[in-house]
Amino acid sequence: MPTSTVEATDLKTRWREFQEEHPDVRIRTAADRLGVSEAELLATGCGEHVTRLDGGWSALLSELESLGPVMALTRNDAAVHEKTGVYHNVKFTDAHNMGLVLDDDIDLRLFLDHWVLGFAVETPWDGGRGGVRRSLQFFDRDGTAVHKVFLTRKSDLDTYDALVDKYRHDDPSIDQPVEAVESGADEVPSEEIDVEGFLDEWADLKDTHDFFPLLRDYDVSRRQALHFGEGRFTHRVAADSLRRLLQDAAEEEVPIMVFVGNTGCIQIHTGPVKKLKATPPWYNVLDPGFQLRLNEEAIAQAWVVRKPTRDGDVTSLELLDADGGIIARFFGKRKPGQPEREDWRSVVQALVEDG
Repeated sequence: MPTSTVEATDLKTRWREFQEEHPDVRIRTAADRLGVSEAELLATGCGEHVTRLDGGWSALLSELESLGPVMALTRNDAAVHEKTGVYHNVKFTDAHNMGLVLDDDIDLRLFLDHWVLGFAVETPWDGGRGGVRRSLQFFDRDGTAVHKVFLTRKSDLDTYDALVDKYRHDDPSIDQPVEAVESGADEVPSEEIDVEGFLDEWADLKDTHDFFPLLRDYDVSRRQALHFGEGRFTHRVAADSLRRLLQDAAEEEVPIMVFVGNTGCIQIHTGPVKKLKATPPWYNVLDPGFQLRLNEEAIAQAWVVRKPTRDGDVTSLELLDADGGIIARFFGKRKPGQPEREDWRSVVQALVEDG
């Protein structure tokens, strides 16, 4: 990883050569092929088309509403979630360094301990004003992207320029040191876990949000939880259940919720899905205002999961990768205080019956 201007200059040269040979490869893929992080690669453009930003992400996020309509992008290695809208109702909880963006279009859960680096980026783009695509991009300490905000044709360019000037970092250098992010603790051996107690408390859940602290209290990984609950609260279904679920939801006009996240952000779509398209290995939703790309080859496990709540059972489809990480989660559209939609339950039950 670059730790000096000499190394960063060499990386900049390699990145330029890579772009000439592979003009259509996205920067995240390019960084992986070059053996560096995306933030390191992006930083080589500082002083040209990239501006390093200073901290104070809460303040900056609170000002994003003034940009008007933008496209929010959150991804992990196997899923990309894009929503167009305005950053309304931005709120923060200092005690846990968390934030929320609560709107019908832009709906986010922010974990700001993982928002370490930020850049303003301008790249060539035929669809942008002046042939330029402008964005604000944020990264964890290891250089992995946690969230990106792209301007649209309707965004306020003057506000964007003012925000970049306001949060501009004093350091314009092209080298970007990064450091490893501590991985989660190893799974506790199943024989050391009070599985019966865990399942009993699962049965007594009052809210879906209570599931996360339940996992923590019993030192249970999500993958272990799904296996412990099999036959009672969970059913393993075919890895290609993703396609069936989206196709049925589209055909039957069932509004859904789609959660995609990483260490720093969870992004949520609530509403219908309509235009579906397979471009192997990716399966896509290509609707106005919402686009989703899921790498089907990365899906190692798919589970239908039931959680009791005070409003009745809530059912989801959860997709896991080979390491047990969550790729994406799907629910029927609902709000607290409302029972789950019967048409959604029918869509999910069909996955269970098909095995």
